[in-house]
Amino acid sequence: MIYHGNRFTFRPGVPGEQLDQALESLRNQGRAIPSVRSFVVGRDHGGEFEWGATFVIDDLDGYWEYLVHPSHLHTDRVGLPLVDRFESFDITDDPDPEFGAKVAALHRRRFESDPELTALITGLGSYTGSGAPAPRQG
Repeated sequence: MIYHGNRFTFRPGVPGEQLDQALESLRNQGRAIPSVRSFVVGRDHGGEFEWGATFVIDDLDGYWEYLVHPSHLHTDRVGLPLVDRFESFDITDDPDPEFGAKVAALHRRRFESDPELTALITGLGSYTGSGAPAPRQG
């Protein structure tokens, strides 16, 4: 089982309507993506971020489905331009010592296949964690 989490803070001055649209798009991911078993989207308490979302997924095949599903892509397009700081993380009971590298490879594959997404990600104030692209070389 994989618990894929995101923590984020919106840019100052984001209109409430746009913020609501981005959060609802995250909730729609949980409802629309078949591999998502359960999810939560809400306020992040006790940390440096304002909001968070966690999606529970069975395995890496489901994780890939989650990453490339149209509802996730929609959230990227409407939400990322509003985000200042973003962190992703994964918690799993999978004993595979290569699990982290496999997750990073899925994200890397996704970024390599979607230049528009990569541009949105590089426009964030900060992005850390399991899904963060490697720093550019050269």
